Amino acid sequence: MALTVLAAYDIREDATRARLAAILQCYGDRIQKSVFVLHADADDLTLVTARADALIDHDVDSFILVPVCATCWDGIIQRGQTQVTPPVLYWAAL
Repeated sequence: MALTVLAAYDIREDATRARLAAILQCYGDRIQKSVFVLHADADDLTLVTARADALIDHDVDSFILVPVCATCWDGIIQRGQTQVTPPVLYWAAL
């Protein structure tokens, strides 16, 4: 089951920041320069966390994942240029 999670980071090194952004873009959409909305299952989040741990400098960088419940997601207030789109669900017949 996919979860909706906000991911945010503050990374000092440009190369590390770019690599982490690339990882996060595989699982969701950028809504600010360092904030993403991810739609991932628990295994994916474990992988994202492990990959972030391997990249960041724990003494100076920060990375946070914040789960957002469906009820809270429905209450989002958007102003200005922000656009948070709901995930598109697809069915596959196997």
